[in-house]
Amino acid sequence: MSTENEGTAAPKPPAAPSAPPVAAPAPETSAPTPAGGQPAEPVTQQFPPPPAPGTEPTQQIPPAQAPAPAYAQAPAPQAPAPGAHGAEGWPPPPPAVPAYGSGGGHGGAVWGAPPAAGGMPPAKPKGKGGLIAAVLVAALLAGGVGGGIGYWAAERNDNGIGSTTITAGNTPKDLKREAGSIAGLAAGALPSVVTIEASAGDGEGGTGTGFVYDQQGHILTNNHVVASAANGGKLSATFSDGKKYEAEVIGRAQGYDVAVLKLKNPPAGLKPLPLGDSEKVAVGDSTIAIGAPFGLSNTVTTGIVSAKNRPVASGDASGGKNSYMSALQTDASINPGNSGGPLLDGRGAVIGINSAIQSAGNSGFGGGQAGSIGLGFAIPINQAKNVAESLIKTGKPVYPIISVSVDLQSKTDGAKISEQGAPANDLVDPNGPAGKAGLKPGDVITQFGDKPIDSGPTLISEIWTHKPGDVVKLTYLRDGKSTTVDITLGSRVGDK
Repeated sequence: MSTENEGTAAPKPPAAPSAPPVAAPAPETSAPTPAGGQPAEPVTQQFPPPPAPGTEPTQQIPPAQAPAPAYAQAPAPQAPAPGAHGAEGWPPPPPAVPAYGSGGGHGGAVWGAPPAAGGMPPAKPKGKGGLIAAVLVAALLAGGVGGGIGYWAAERNDNGIGSTTITAGNTPKDLKREAGSIAGLAAGALPSVVTIEASAGDGEGGTGTGFVYDQQGHILTNNHVVASAANGGKLSATFSDGKKYEAEVIGRAQGYDVAVLKLKNPPAGLKPLPLGDSEKVAVGDSTIAIGAPFGLSNTVTTGIVSAKNRPVASGDASGGKNSYMSALQTDASINPGNSGGPLLDGRGAVIGINSAIQSAGNSGFGGGQAGSIGLGFAIPINQAKNVAESLIKTGKPVYPIISVSVDLQSKTDGAKISEQGAPANDLVDPNGPAGKAGLKPGDVITQFGDKPIDSGPTLISEIWTHKPGDVVKLTYLRDGKSTTVDITLGSRVGDK
């Protein structure tokens, strides 16, 4: 924002007036020119790759034009006309001795003013002319006072260097941030966060984020960040100090939207980010998101945990299969490029992996890139950690299952088991967890563990928060009758 001085210097009065003084006209002012005038379940969107940084249009700010000095705007004084002095001329010639030198003090006649009846000087003109003169005098006085103070300050601080800077004696030499402040937590976490560049064999790709998972060089991120480079593409991870390392995919889980990379030549002294406990997170807890929104690496934003256990089915613009999560919702500003980055709590521990956002006015996937509206979703770190350990050990994800086919389009208040589209044994595996517990096609699951179920995506999200072998209570409706059973979760290795 540019500013302008609101006043100009007062013009120096001429040595002798060339005409009788008249009231000065009111200065013309010009009005300032006004500055340029002129819901169903939320749809979420995985962050698409952002454009390359530096391609955004920019506009230079034109330099401010200084106003012309007052002395350049005032008309030049005119020379007095011949014969102006004398009986008929005005003003009369100056006396041989000034009034203050002839014993009259300052009360004598003032040279340059026309005589008045009784020898008294004429009354001062009233109106705008007098007001302007007063303003000019005040301006000159203010300038004089300011100049006097400035000179005094310079004289009092003159140590032979000529400096006029006045410094406060109690200003701390170093501005230190507390380790637990946002600045302190960000400073500690940034060296462990990387910007990921992924490119496919045809050159297409994008930018995302990841963070150091262990000292062996494993990087945790989203599957959709690296999917384009998973088969023959190129991956690189750039740290906050600008050092770049080549990376490769160790394993990825499309359903969880989690992937693990490995630096090919990891540097010594890697510092993994500490992992928190996403089960102990409370709504209202502080959050810090770190990532590379729209390619702007090392960006830090803050917010709170807005909700827990938010069922989210997210997909990208490629039309691939959806991912499901019982997400942490946050209002920290996250955008395309934040994908895979850490969501930290108020202690600096990772509580989630930023994965999806809801976009205002977005009717589906594949539209223009969306921005933050304060509705971001992160994979809880407890779930992501289990997936990461499986990917590091075997390279494949393991999913807990109940072996039923869920109707994702059903409008019932719950998760309805499909009744058509496949043989009954494929809709409910008689040897699977649900089949052994007595569930059939057409049953509506209304509760899983202690979580109410209102849709198919909600059921899948809740199942995937558990591990194979867990025993969970399940409640379902059949012909209006509610039944609760215990089921032992099975497992499935790999994505379909």
